[in-house]
Amino acid sequence: MLYLGLALYGASGALQVRSGLGLDPWDVLHQGIAFHTGLAIGTVSILVGAVVLLGWIPLRQWPGLGTVSNVVLVGSSMNVTLALLPGGAPLAWRIPEMLGGIVLCGLASGMYIGARFGPGPRDGLMTGLARRTGRSLRLVRVGIELTVLAIGWLLGGTVGIGTVLFAVSIGPLVQFFLPLFDTAAPARAGAGQRSPGPVLGEPAPGSVATASRG
Repeated sequence: MLYLGLALYGASGALQVRSGLGLDPWDVLHQGIAFHTGLAIGTVSILVGAVVLLGWIPLRQWPGLGTVSNVVLVGSSMNVTLALLPGGAPLAWRIPEMLGGIVLCGLASGMYIGARFGPGPRDGLMTGLARRTGRSLRLVRVGIELTVLAIGWLLGGTVGIGTVLFAVSIGPLVQFFLPLFDTAAPARAGAGQRSPGPVLGEPAPGSVATASRG
């Protein structure tokens, strides 16, 4: 479930790239860097993930299997999917690509968060900064994503209606899909406790992503 979720996450990003209607904040940054380096966007995602993972060291964060897998597999899946998807499609096709990419991202997030193998590199950075600074997860997340979005936009990354739709819908989508895949849910239910599922971005073993490239 972990690896299928990560592969589908990369594919969801590729659908949004092909739509040309706006990316999530981290992919705006990845695309902007790709424009200036000539590297594939998935390859940039891998390199940025590795750099972010180094930022865990001063925060005393510890990666898990899901963390390392996230760095490698999401970007690789994005590159493979982009190679298979034709470009230059008409708007009538690109709109479903955008919408399908966002929904698929929610599904994929539910799968790999629910697998509970450790947070993605970007979310580990968020939770680590929140813990060290004493700020709320929401504030730290918004600050990080606005920063990478602004830098990516200045570098030429695509910001559009897809960016806005992603921002307002990904939380509800993950909230919907996560209970379907959360591997800890049966144990909590057996204990007679109501479980809301892991909070997005919390440092518990299952909180792999805020659905922003994890």
